[in-house]
Amino acid sequence: MLRAVALCAVAGALAQWLALPLPWMIGPLLAMAAGKAAGIPLAAPGLARDSGQLTIAVALGLYFTPAVAAEVARYLPWMLVAGVFAIAIGIAAGRICVAIMGRSPSGSPELDRTTAYFACVPGGASEMAVLAARHGGRVDRVAFAQSLRILIVVMTLPFIYKYAGIYGLGIYSQAAPAINYAGLAGLIALAGCGGLVLYWLKLPNPFMLGPLLVTVLLTASGLTFSAMPGWLSAAAQLLLGWSLGDKFERDFFRTAPRFMVAVLAATLAAMGLSTILAMLLWQGADIHPATGVLAVAPGGIAEMCITAKVMRQGVPIVTAFHVARVVMLVLFAGKVYKRWLAARPH
Repeated sequence: MLRAVALCAVAGALAQWLALPLPWMIGPLLAMAAGKAAGIPLAAPGLARDSGQLTIAVALGLYFTPAVAAEVARYLPWMLVAGVFAIAIGIAAGRICVAIMGRSPSGSPELDRTTAYFACVPGGASEMAVLAARHGGRVDRVAFAQSLRILIVVMTLPFIYKYAGIYGLGIYSQAAPAINYAGLAGLIALAGCGGLVLYWLKLPNPFMLGPLLVTVLLTASGLTFSAMPGWLSAAAQLLLGWSLGDKFERDFFRTAPRFMVAVLAATLAAMGLSTILAMLLWQGADIHPATGVLAVAPGGIAEMCITAKVMRQGVPIVTAFHVARVVMLVLFAGKVYKRWLAARPH
């Protein structure tokens, strides 16, 4: 772990020197993934991602002032549409994976439909892996595909936004204008309690959704504690990159190259379909396309929201859409599979 965190710190500093987008997340992510693929003994503790998500959740929640919360609430019907669309994307992307993997000499599919579906539904890796196990899918492939999907999106959208010069106007700002470390410590402690409650209740993504809910409720009520210092946000990005890069084991790179190609193609197709939905949001809900693309992109909630924050692209809107998507996928992805997909012939 010490070797890994040192590598991530150097990689983050190098990425910042190279002026890459999201340097403190992308640098560690690439360094860890490359190191793991090369067989270098590297590791990340489970608390790395939890701590990074908690910090990012607090930073995002600080944008939800009373006025902003009321504005975002009016997009709820569109959030539900986006959640349904995410399940449809999972079905379509899963079929792409099955088609690319082909059939074995015996005529059976190389990739079963259960694994393909839960590998491609854009939900959390752990939540989709649990659902896949419950329905007889391959947990290792689902977990790897979910992590690879996030990697592909993170390595695509921030670079497109940065080098195309797509920056927002920064119309949303954090509720607290100044940094107060005593207030910040108190806010993080309360947010952490929210994460522990969701963890105890065995709810999905507890250390993202719990702290976010606590911070949003406090901020929307008019209570302000402190702004989020830039160095702490960078440290949270490092923790996210460190933990995500740790998912890529060397053996999987060597034994499943065709599956990787299938996931790549399916993810790119999902991004294309999501862009179409973003255009519909532009026409129907007057959400700017640059914000809409991030709001419905098939990436992780923390990764897409921090991208919106750095690129100044409607952080509260992006956050609300991703939270709604995660909740809908956890509640309904398994039911959709059981009702419409499980009994269908290959």
